[in-house]
Amino acid sequence: MKDAIDVAGVPTTVGCRPVAQEALPATVDATCLAGARSTGARIVGKTNLHELCFGATGVNPWFGTPVNPLDASLIPGGSSSGSAVAVAAGEADVAFGTDTAGSIRNPSACCGTVGLKTTWGRLPVRGIWPLAPSMDTVGPMARDVAGVLVGMQLLEPDFVTAGDPATVVGRVRLAGTDPLIDAAIDLVLQVSGLDLVEIDLPGWGDATGAALTLLYAEALEVNRQLISEHRERLGWDVQARFASAAALTDDAIASARSCRTTWRGELAAAFEQVEVLVSPAMLRFPPRIDDQETASNDAALPVSLAGNPALAQPVPTTGELPASLQLVGPNDCEHLLISTGALIEAAAWP
Repeated sequence: MKDAIDVAGVPTTVGCRPVAQEALPATVDATCLAGARSTGARIVGKTNLHELCFGATGVNPWFGTPVNPLDASLIPGGSSSGSAVAVAAGEADVAFGTDTAGSIRNPSACCGTVGLKTTWGRLPVRGIWPLAPSMDTVGPMARDVAGVLVGMQLLEPDFVTAGDPATVVGRVRLAGTDPLIDAAIDLVLQVSGLDLVEIDLPGWGDATGAALTLLYAEALEVNRQLISEHRERLGWDVQARFASAAALTDDAIASARSCRTTWRGELAAAFEQVEVLVSPAMLRFPPRIDDQETASNDAALPVSLAGNPALAQPVPTTGELPASLQLVGPNDCEHLLISTGALIEAAAWP
């Protein structure tokens, strides 16, 4: 359980030293845990994360950095780093994370696991530490697609998968992707037997910038009191992001909101041609912890801006590390992403 999600009787620290020092045990669970509690699921612990959910690396200067099971020298990805590590290491069957700008998909990609960003607004976020309310979501993480299905059923007890996977998928190619990652995705799609259509999304770059603008602006607003009282006690990277947020103009924020409307229309048009879109979940392999400034969530941000659901899952490469494939669908099609992800997983890891 990511330590941004309230669990009754346990403090929520959100990976932040001043928050932890003042936090009292939560009086009630976050609303999203109702389904898990009703089934008697056993919550075995809370997991570490990038401070305030505000970072893509998962590196935490206060409580330590979760160790990437694929390679301890690499970042675990953020912000739901501990949740990805817990399932990858077999310490939990299912973990819950939050995803505002890639915080489930990035650590899943870094640790070779599966994670589902749900449709914005589908699941309640009451009792979850906010980052950017217009993009905040909660979702399941697991070692495989079947585990993510179980996680969705814990979050939403009447959840069922689609009877059939998608048949026509749109291949989205993103500038800057490592050729090894692109080749791995192309190969697994070929052996999966899916009908492929090349899809061009010219608004992807603008959507990336707009998502960052809204992420920073909203994060500054929801954490304003914490910043005013404890700025110097926050991690250097989080301080730098808040400083960048403070420099945003009203015009820039308004432009980002306008871009969101345009971008949603562009995605909707794409889904008139194909059932789901396929891209890398991360453009590059996870960097070393001592080179963490190269971490990027450019593949995740535009999806968060639109609010669509997305599944990240590993696929083998000819290198030492797996790549991660991202499936993106129309709103509320998590069932289709899971059934399609299961098809791809079976082809990728026979």
